[in-house]
Order: sequence, then structure tokens, then C-alpha cells
Amino acid sequence: MNIYPEIIHETDFKTPDDRVDIDEYCQEIKDACKGRGMNSDRVNVIMGELPSDERSLVALRYEDIFGKSLREKLKSESSGDYGELLQILSLPSHDAEAKMLVKAMKGLGTDENVLWQILGGRTNDEMAILKKAYFNRSGLDLSNSIHSETSGDFRKLLTCLLQGLTEDFDTSVHTEEKAYEDAEVFFKAGQGRWGTDEHKIFNILCSTPLEYLRMVDEQYSTRYGYTLQKALEKELSGDAKYGASFALGMRLYPFDTIAKLIKSTCAGFGTDEKGLSRCIVRYQIALPQVMEAHERLFDKTLQDRIESEVSGKYKDLLLMICNKAPDYDARPPAI
Repeated sequence: MNIYPEIIHETDFKTPDDRVDIDEYCQEIKDACKGRGMNSDRVNVIMGELPSDERSLVALRYEDIFGKSLREKLKSESSGDYGELLQILSLPSHDAEAKMLVKAMKGLGTDENVLWQILGGRTNDEMAILKKAYFNRSGLDLSNSIHSETSGDFRKLLTCLLQGLTEDFDTSVHTEEKAYEDAEVFFKAGQGRWGTDEHKIFNILCSTPLEYLRMVDEQYSTRYGYTLQKALEKELSGDAKYGASFALGMRLYPFDTIAKLIKSTCAGFGTDEKGLSRCIVRYQIALPQVMEAHERLFDKTLQDRIESEVSGKYKDLLLMICNKAPDYDARPPAI
């Protein structure tokens, strides 16, 4: 599913010269940060209510006008979970994700959750954009970084995802007969053998076009009595299981998958605020559909979940993003 705004896909994505409104937003943020303490209400209205494409333009334009990046400015004026949320919002979508990846692999230890959440279920185009953004920010090749920071089946999965080689759907190639055969390949690579052939499973998961993947899933369910999702959960473990299940879910039923991911950030003892912020901002373009899925699955609105889990300015900004989402004059994200 595409989650970047359309302007990020444009090869000439750059600072706008003729958008007076963008300049006005930048000045409003600047004014809100004058004096002792930032006026968070004024900043929230801009950062929380703008759709992701216009917010990305504000991020670019702010530095041109004032000589300091919007992220640096807001970082110096805020702190805690609220400050971290503002920092995510203050970067164009692809650069924000690149920064998340850099941070997830920095220092001792790796935050595997960030890796599979960002890399799973991406389109070929957006994977290419992300890899370029990662290089621009870190000077490193994303594939090399992933290889050095992960191991085992999890490394195999991420390497396959990073290739960005999902095929185009071709009715002459992706037939019901082939779906029947690939369902058998998937079964024999997992449930039908001693040990799991992860390479074959990950290849089907990563390279198969969506329309055909649905056909394979249906064939698998008919023949073996459960879905590809359940098969992955049976055959894999640890981060490889979480990552593969998420990548498959993001392709077959993305809005339900995102809603479940959001719920998982609020499960157990305490809330994973960083994870919650990532979800709300990264999937802003799909929030109307995600909110519908969340209420259908859990009989609870996303806003009610946020109200019950977090507080203060952080809660206010998250709610502002969610409440404004249905008003965006934008097409649903391409799946």
C-alpha cells in the first residue's frame, strides 16, 4: 500500500515558491515559538490538522525561510512523547521513516519492531524512495545496514522485502492453475516438510502481485483448511513470524492490519508511545479507513483508545490528527 503523499512520488519534489499559504504556516509556527515557551495550541493546529502532503511542504519551506530545520526548531521547544511526535510530523514522510530506521539500528542493539513495521508491505516505488532517503540521511546502503544488524530468518525476510520486486499482475501468467501450484509450493515449503524452506515462502510473499496473492490464499485455504496467515504463524517464530505476518497482512487486508498494530501498542502494561506515534503519523493518509476497521474489530473508536491510553498535549495532538483525517480532500491510498 502506498502511504506517502503523491508529492513525495514526484521526481521534482522540492520547496514550493508560489504557495503563500505554506509560507504563512511557517510564519505561524515561528511566531508560536517566540517568547518563553512554545504556544502548543497554535503549533498543534498546523501540525495536527494539515494533511501529510502540505505538512511535508511546510517542513521544506521552513528551513528555506528561517535557515533552521523545522525539526530542530520544534525539538528545541518541546520534550517527551509530545516532542517526539512533533519531530516525526516535522519531516517529509520518507525522511521521517529514514530517520526512524537510522535510529532503530544505531548503537548497541537493534529495534526489530521498527524494521519490520516500516519495511513490510511496501510498494516497489515507495521502497525505492525509502532506500534513497535512507542513503541521503545516513550515507549508507539500507540493504547493507539490514544485513549487518539482523540475522537468520529475519534477515532473509527483510532482504527479500528490500528488493522491491513485486511483479505486475498478468492474467496470462497469474492463473488459477498457477495459484493452485503455488499454494502447494507454499505448503511443501512449510507444513509439508521437516523444517521450513523460508526462501520459497518469502519469495511468494514478496514477489507475488496482490491480485494473485489473494488467489493463492484462497487456494491454500480450500486445500489445507487455513489461511496463508495462519500457516506463517505455525511455521515461523520470533521477529521473522511477526514481520512476515505483518507484511502479508499489509498486502491482503492493510486497514485491519494497521488497526491491530495500533491496538498492540496499547496492550499489556503501559503504552508504547513511540509505536503509537509511528502508526498515527505514518498511516495518516489511510486513517479514515483504519478508524473504521478499528471500530469494527474492537467495538471501540480509535479516538476512545487514545483518550484512555495517553494524556496531555501528546493526547491532544494525536486526537487532532485523527479527528481531522476524514476531512482531507484526498483519494484513498493505493493498495
